Amino acid sequence: MKSSSDVNKAVNDNTGSSLRICMAQMCSRGTITGNVELAHKAFDAALSANVDMLCFPEVSNLMQDDLVLALPQVVSVEEDRFVRACKVFALQSGIWVQSGSQVIKAENSNRFVNRSLMINGSGEIVSAYDKIHLFDIDLPNGTRVRESDKFDAGTKAVSVDTPWGRMGHAICYDLRFPHLFNALANAGARVLFIPAAFTVPTGKAHWEILLRARAIETGSFVIAAAQCGLHEDGRRTWGHSMAIDPWGKILAQGSSGPENIIIDLDLSKSAKTRANIPALKHAREFTQD
Repeated sequence: MKSSSDVNKAVNDNTGSSLRICMAQMCSRGTITGNVELAHKAFDAALSANVDMLCFPEVSNLMQDDLVLALPQVVSVEEDRFVRACKVFALQSGIWVQSGSQVIKAENSNRFVNRSLMINGSGEIVSAYDKIHLFDIDLPNGTRVRESDKFDAGTKAVSVDTPWGRMGHAICYDLRFPHLFNALANAGARVLFIPAAFTVPTGKAHWEILLRARAIETGSFVIAAAQCGLHEDGRRTWGHSMAIDPWGKILAQGSSGPENIIIDLDLSKSAKTRANIPALKHAREFTQD
């Protein structure tokens, strides 16, 4: 457990160059109660490894495609039991929690938002991001997916200052929109979180390539905790959580099943990489005929 003096010193100095992370790769269940149980297993792993931050995947609180079963469980951030468990864990341990994302009731409607939170070592929510890019597709085989049927899209890119520098939020399908990550990097983020629940076909084809591209383009660390396996609602997700350095090197990669992955990051590599390849500074406005 980290002492409050250690945490406060790091926050005040804002100079941390070493960051130890635990990525919790989950096969989230169809009830929040079941996922709180899974979260406690990740808490134990994070404590045992003496990490600075614990990271969860997308929709870590609820993987439930049936609206009838989901609706009674989806509540506000303040009421969500998964978020509450994360806050209590952070307060008791001093470990920061990147919540992945949670299915949360929208403030002004009965619809949902897909919300990512950063919780500090005092158990306080210091940033919140709602997924901007919603996954709406119609495939030739008749498969139809419409996140926009249930979810309201976010409208604002979000980054947050931490004891280890500025960090940026994104979620799953956001990965395919590089301008979001350029904006986060230009705002000073050197670590980009991309929690996800990628499908198996797209995960197999594109997951690694896109994650490495976002790291290389921005000179940032990419931390992507993922959902995995066959879920109770019948969906199957790819897994293979990844941590990638600013040069595009894979530092750690998960398998196809639940596990907790520990990674040590040397955050000074971001500034060095951006100095060697200052692409962010060289971007120019242009017109198109």
